[in-house]
Amino acid sequence: MTDRPTRRDLMKPVQLLGLAFGSALFAGIVTLVTMGFFQQRFEGQSERALVVAAIVAGITFIVVLVGLALLILAVDPAQVTKVVDRPVLIESDEKNAAPDAGDPGSGASGSDGPGPDAKP
Repeated sequence: MTDRPTRRDLMKPVQLLGLAFGSALFAGIVTLVTMGFFQQRFEGQSERALVVAAIVAGITFIVVLVGLALLILAVDPAQVTKVVDRPVLIESDEKNAAPDAGDPGSGASGSDGPGPDAKP
């Protein structure tokens, strides 16, 4: 058996919450830095920077969490226990195989010009 993770292992809620929290923390820190929170400020401006950073972090947390939840919906629940050994949303090569070039119904005639029955 291989050591590849199953889809159930990849979609643990704690990991998704951790990713959303990490994104929110990053957005909050970037907001604090851009508003000059770590510099000497006038009275009252530090509190305003903290409030704006908290709002930005909360919005980022919710947006990332909802986005990840919507992406998880793209996975078929019947395939959750299968081992991940290829990209999830790309179909297998057998389904993508091109039709036979000699098949007259496939539209591939093998010649560059129109057939002998073509009208000018």
